[in-house]
Amino acid sequence: MIIFFAFFYVGIVFNPTELADNMRKYGGFIPGIRPGRNTSEHINRILTRLTFVGGCYLALVCLIPEWMIAGIKLHKLWGPVGAWFDANAPRWLLEGLGVTFYFGGTSLLIVVGVAMDTVQQIEAQLVMRHYEGFVKKGRLRSRRG
Repeated sequence: MIIFFAFFYVGIVFNPTELADNMRKYGGFIPGIRPGRNTSEHINRILTRLTFVGGCYLALVCLIPEWMIAGIKLHKLWGPVGAWFDANAPRWLLEGLGVTFYFGGTSLLIVVGVAMDTVQQIEAQLVMRHYEGFVKKGRLRSRRG
């Protein structure tokens, strides 16, 4: 589900055709790639690869705490496959480390994402009202100087 929603989000946010047209309109280009359709296909190919790697990373971040708590139950597989894992895999991998987490990986991702979005929205409101920003040494500065 995490990988699917990563592709869904990228599909909504990025439009490679529009990005390629804007690059061509403002004089930008990718060296070695012709402007227009070729640029759009190149951007789409790169976005697909990045989204897949990013989605796999996010899925791994979400699953590691679960694996540390409960382990990966590979020894309960059917027949000789389960017997092989039971004989050869370390116990901590199969049964977990016995650690207790208060937050799983998914909840940590949600909390961090919401916190970053909230700080970004607060900074945007402060800059819009001609304040210096939320943090003195932040990325955003006011127009007054």
